[in-house]
Amino acid sequence: MPLFGNKTTQPTPAQTTAPRHSNSSADGSPRRGFFNRRRSSSASSSDFDSHNRRHGSKVSRGSTRGSGGLFHRNHEDPSIVSARERVLQAETAEREADRALVQAKAAVREARDRVKMLEREAEEEARLAKIKQHQAKDISKRAKPLGRKFEHDRLSMENWSR
Repeated sequence: MPLFGNKTTQPTPAQTTAPRHSNSSADGSPRRGFFNRRRSSSASSSDFDSHNRRHGSKVSRGSTRGSGGLFHRNHEDPSIVSARERVLQAETAEREADRALVQAKAAVREARDRVKMLEREAEEEARLAKIKQHQAKDISKRAKPLGRKFEHDRLSMENWSR
């Protein structure tokens, strides 16, 4: 069978096993060669759509893998696959690190806010304690003469009784 066409000059002998690839399509029309593929003008868009569904449309594919190339090589070099996997792992690790950084920054911000709140509370408590101390000092000043007067009277009575 020629590489680029389907014209045969000699009849092919009958094979005992079923051929793997047929020289004609299911509807009986002859198949074309590698570069000699023609579509009839009556081919419908549904035929084209079904072909794209079976074989995949290159436009709709989002894959980064090769489309097979000239000899339909769907495999890639192991070093390329390994490098791609490492890049994907690095991207994943970077996203996780970014998430961890955001969480750490939020934790630091919360800790600083808590410290500021505690400082404000301590300042308020110190202010209230100072007010309380001042009030206690005033009361103490006011109560001082009370004890002396009583003490003075007691001493004078003791002296009188002697």
